[in-house]
Amino acid sequence: MIILGIDPGTLKTGYGIVKHSSGKTILVASGVIENKRIKSLPFRLKFIYDEVTKLIEKFSPDELCIESAFYGKNAQSALKIGHARGVTILAAINCEIPTYEYSPKEIKKSIVGNGSATKQQVMYMVNQLLGIKKKKTKFDETDAIAVALCHLNKLFKLHTKHRDWKNFVKENPHLVID
Repeated sequence: MIILGIDPGTLKTGYGIVKHSSGKTILVASGVIENKRIKSLPFRLKFIYDEVTKLIEKFSPDELCIESAFYGKNAQSALKIGHARGVTILAAINCEIPTYEYSPKEIKKSIVGNGSATKQQVMYMVNQLLGIKKKKTKFDETDAIAVALCHLNKLFKLHTKHRDWKNFVKENPHLVID
């Protein structure tokens, strides 16, 4: 199964493509779609749409997952992220790719175990989980990979089999010494 994860933004849209097969997950590709030179928002949105469509055509993901919108300190930023999300979802739907959304807290909890984790913690865990040695990985990139890993965790329960000690003991009494 190939998953395309997206961390949306109008200036920088991160993407991460992971493949899960035979119990192993590997990073296929990742990067950032940068829009710094394009001034007008409509043209930035078209560029994001075109680039996501190219990624879908090149890597043929089975599913796309994207970080859901959240309202931070700036309503204008939230609206712009909503635009980037919209064109990304449209690209997936036009290519007939099922699309899923996860909140930032849900992604962080899935990857780090803490819904309030920092970007540095997410980056560290993504690098550890996939054995990424690249030093110049950007936060937008690792955030997008985290979205894809979160989706795989939901599908296959990869890293979240035992949510707490009580359930672990209940499911594995032979491993616990009294």
